[in-house]
Amino acid sequence: MKVLVSDTSVLIDLERGTLLETCFRLPFQFVVPDLLYERELKNHGGDNLLRLGLRIEELDSTGVTCALRYRRNQPLLSLPDSFALALAARNTWTLLTGDGALRGLANEERVDCHGVLWLLDQMFEVSAASANELHAGLEAISTHPRCRLPKTEIRKRLGRWRQDSH
Repeated sequence: MKVLVSDTSVLIDLERGTLLETCFRLPFQFVVPDLLYERELKNHGGDNLLRLGLRIEELDSTGVTCALRYRRNQPLLSLPDSFALALAARNTWTLLTGDGALRGLANEERVDCHGVLWLLDQMFEVSAASANELHAGLEAISTHPRCRLPKTEIRKRLGRWRQDSH
């Protein structure tokens, strides 16, 4: 089973679109580094995420050193994000992020990287969610003031899922 290391922004967007539970029905194992879970998720729905199947992973000392190097070289990264990248890189797993700086560094490090739109596409491909559900979810995500998803990609999917729902 493919393992996906998520940052917090992806999980927040999925929750915003009421697609979090649907996401965990996909044929992937979702993981986060322990530091990210403790700092950003534990007191904000962490128990529910664990119930859904989220796995918490620790970095060994080499992984921690790698995460700290990422953080030092890319000051825009948060420490939890640098831990997520290090976890994905050390295990050759795929990183899920909505953060531009993190995505850029993942590409430099040759770490497979996707975001929320890719996950929604996966949900559609395996029929984990209907076109109506995906349209409503993406609409909710995209109208939030903190949405950073590319507008053209949002419009393309909303149009496709509107069409497929009729």
